[in-house]
Amino acid sequence: MSLIAFTTTLVMAATTPIADPAGLAVQAVSVVEPAPLIEIPPTAVPPAVPVKRAVADQSPPPPDDVVVKAKLPPPPGDPMQGVNKVSFEATQAVDRAFFGPVALGYQKALPKPLRSGIRNLLRNLGEPIVFVNFLLQLKPGKAAETLGRFTINSTLGVAGVIDVARTKPFRLPYRPNGIADTLGYYGVGPGPYLFLPLIGPTTVRDLFGRGVDAAVLPLSVGFPFNDLRYAVPANALRSIDYRAEFNPDYVRIRNDPNPYRARRELYLAYRQVQIDRLRGKQTTLEQLLGVPAAPAPAPVAPPKPEPQSAQQPKP
Repeated sequence: MSLIAFTTTLVMAATTPIADPAGLAVQAVSVVEPAPLIEIPPTAVPPAVPVKRAVADQSPPPPDDVVVKAKLPPPPGDPMQGVNKVSFEATQAVDRAFFGPVALGYQKALPKPLRSGIRNLLRNLGEPIVFVNFLLQLKPGKAAETLGRFTINSTLGVAGVIDVARTKPFRLPYRPNGIADTLGYYGVGPGPYLFLPLIGPTTVRDLFGRGVDAAVLPLSVGFPFNDLRYAVPANALRSIDYRAEFNPDYVRIRNDPNPYRARRELYLAYRQVQIDRLRGKQTTLEQLLGVPAAPAPAPVAPPKPEPQSAQQPKP
């Protein structure tokens, strides 16, 4: 493998996110598109942990008393919480000052059909990776649908700019998939939670899968995927588009009383939902986050029939 191809693979592996719902990270992505967000109701954001405060005695302790302050250990699954929080705060500062305004400017400057075409084109380039992972998961039906999507959109959809496959008569929806999903499907746990610069929220399993996915096209196809002149602009463009598309979710998480915790819990729950769906389980974010689902609308009673007149009209 040439030095250029190896360097490109590292760049793409380090800048490819997986499934960042309501993520608050500055991210650059590769040909493997992050999974589209499940619709996140406001109640799906985990509430802040209540803090119990002493009310009876607010006076400071006497000088002779020994005060012991215990530092709570990091929660299970996030052993590097201290480092992750520093990375999270730094990333948010960059997002507020630079990346967020750039993404919203992009959204305002480009009409929606043009943005959708760019998104469809980049998504179509990742379909071969989705196809391979459905085969690895022994799902030939989903693999065939993915291959059909790629063929239809690459031809009738003008190289994937138009998502013809999801419309009538084909009705082939886009289904994200990757090595991390395959590992989770076969029981590999997520490992420690990480929040990394440029990548954002991830886990050890997802980070490994991200690197493998990002290396597939540069190593198997070669040009232009192994060329930094393609990889860097494509990554930056998709990152900006992704940030603009889900700006309301970014704002919702940022306004949470504990945005780091909310971000972590939402990411881990969302990834579990994706793995469960591959296994045929209909898990929801509300179930994993422990929040009540929105109540179903009350059934509307049918109108009562009008009473018939005692005297029937003569024919």
